[in-house]
This record gives sequence, C-alpha cells and structure tokens, in this order.
Amino acid sequence: MTHSFEKDYWELHWQQADGGPASGNGAQANPHLVRETADLTPGSALDAGCGAGADALWLAGHGWQVTGADISATALRQATERAADAAITDRVTWVEADLTTWEPGGLFDLVATSYAHPAIPQLDFYRRIAGWVAPGGTLLIVGHLHGGAADGHGHGHGDFHEHGRGQSEEPPVEATVTAAGITALLDPLVWHIHTAEAQSRTPPGRGGPPLHDVIVRASRLG
Repeated sequence: MTHSFEKDYWELHWQQADGGPASGNGAQANPHLVRETADLTPGSALDAGCGAGADALWLAGHGWQVTGADISATALRQATERAADAAITDRVTWVEADLTTWEPGGLFDLVATSYAHPAIPQLDFYRRIAGWVAPGGTLLIVGHLHGGAADGHGHGHGDFHEHGRGQSEEPPVEATVTAAGITALLDPLVWHIHTAEAQSRTPPGRGGPPLHDVIVRASRLG
C-alpha cells in the first residue's frame, strides 16, 4: 500500500508504536548519525522529523543544543517523556510542526534527518531542510533505499520503516532515494560532500530482511 504521510497517518503510526520495543527513532540513536557526527564540534542542531526523539536525545547528551521537530503530537509526547527520564530537558526543545511549511526562524550548525517521510516528494524535502544549515554547518541525511540492496540494484521489498507497526508496507516512489539523487541537489560551489553511500544493516533485536540505508553528509562552505 502507499501513504499520503499527512498528520493523521503519523499520529496513528506513533499511537500504535507507543510503548513498544520499536518506539522512538529506533530504540537507540541511528548508528549512521552517531558515526557521522562523532567528530563534529557541538553547536545548535535540528532533528527534522525527530519522531520519539532517540537521535535528538543522543545529540543533546553529547553537547548539542537541539531542536526536535515533528508533525506528530504523540511522538513528541514520547520524546518529552524520554528527555525527562534522561534529565536533559534543558538541552532539547520539541516543536510540533509540519516541516513542509514550517520555518525555523534561524539556521543550525547541524541539520539531521533520519527516515523522515513528509507529505511532499522526498528530494523536495531534503532541498528544503538544506536551506536551514548555517555557513560552515553540516547536513546529514539518512534515507531508505526501498526495494533494493545497498548497491541500488535489488528488487525486493523490505519493511517500510524501522520504527512503528512492524508490518511490511510498500512506499510510494517519492519516499525512495539514492545517494546520487541527494547529492545532485547540493551545489558544489556551496557544499562539500563528505559521505555519499548506501549500506545495508539489520538493527539489533530485529528479525526479517535488512534495512537498506542511504547516507549523505555534507558541509556548507563558509
């Protein structure tokens, strides 16, 4: 099936995920985010499509001042509870927002997004959030390469989303991205590409087929 990715869809998604083992942006921060930000100097960060906040909380715990934005009030309730449990509420701000229309009112040293699927074509969304990176800052995109292995040539269908209902769903073509498709958005006079690759992985404690991820990290030239 395919989806419109409007607010009602995400509210249902997070209500069904609430309290389960897959609740949050995975049980832990995305390993690609952990790896790709390890050498960055902490500053201001936006987690665009933060879900229940695992990535935002990891960044906050490692010195970043984080804004976590998501369209789902249910997801943000979970994120707020997790921030309180981690005693880092002073380092993260949660914003309920439709990222297809929201304007942050400022730029960030890091704009990161992991598996966010908005109600606009995926590449349009990435182009939009790239505009929120400050000069000298970093854009980190982790997306799904649906329907194929990490080389981009497979034809199977894995689970649509790492967190949520655990059912196999077929995403619309707009939700599928490649590293080449993302980097084509980034003007080489403005951006330096550090990482542009696809990888397959099986999250801990998860059965079934592996996830096929696309990872792009770029810095905006000052």
